[in-house]
Amino acid sequence: MRIIYQLILLWLSLNLILYLFREKRFSFQLSAVMVLILFLLRLLLIK
Repeated sequence: MRIIYQLILLWLSLNLILYLFREKRFSFQLSAVMVLILFLLRLLLIK
């Protein structure tokens, strides 16, 4: 179950990275970065 959770987080993180490079408005980029940081921390710090 943990692997599925990590795969979902990885998929969402990759989508956020793509969105980050496509978006031109700085406020949208900033909000995407904040969510991406949370997702990456969850992905890397899960025990």
